[in-house]
Amino acid sequence: MDLIIGGTSESREFIENINGNDYVVSVATDSGTEFLETKNVHIGRMNYEQMLEFSKEKRISRIFDLSHPFALIVTDNVKKVAKELGIEYYRYIRPYTEDIDMGIKVFSVEECMEEVSKLNGNFLFTTGSKNIHDFETVRRDNRFIYRVLPALESIQICNANNVKLEDIIAVLGPFSKAFNKVLFEDYKIDYCVMKDSGGSSGTTEKIEACKENNVIPIVIARRDEDGIDSMEELIKIQKEGILNGKIL
Repeated sequence: MDLIIGGTSESREFIENINGNDYVVSVATDSGTEFLETKNVHIGRMNYEQMLEFSKEKRISRIFDLSHPFALIVTDNVKKVAKELGIEYYRYIRPYTEDIDMGIKVFSVEECMEEVSKLNGNFLFTTGSKNIHDFETVRRDNRFIYRVLPALESIQICNANNVKLEDIIAVLGPFSKAFNKVLFEDYKIDYCVMKDSGGSSGTTEKIEACKENNVIPIVIARRDEDGIDSMEELIKIQKEGILNGKIL
């Protein structure tokens, strides 16, 4: 059985184009299943030990990791499981954003917090809900606006960190340059905090909107990874493995 680490638009594309039904998709939350047209889904975050037991129980023979570029713990745990059990592992690498030629570039959430702590103004965070608690520790008198998924978990995290309703934008992306520009204008944004999620994430559209609205982007770069950057190649590997009746 194949294990597909999902929760991204690429994982949906992958599932729509592969052969066979002998697979299970692992997603962290219910919202990760919204656009999946399959019932072969495991919902819930798994740590290393849980992933190890899950892979043994399901007799996983190949792992296709299409998790988010910043889901570092997930990818590291899956790699360890694959090595421990001798499972073939394939990592899909989303293309990097090539036109980030302005603003502030950092290499971790901690570096981002340090930079933000030195600045004053209105900030739009498009980094999701996971690090809201971290960013709130350096807010001071600035206005922090969070654009998060319209999911219950995201709103609960906002509430737990006393984020005002007027500072929550709960919408599902990715977004166009025009949409970003409207938000920048309406909220009088000075800085836009984002991750270089690349590919279909909307990073390019945010950078372009920043340029046209004189907003300074603060970009959290992602680490370099080895893997496959072609969806066609990844699909081919999955199909040939089934058609040839062997593990690649």
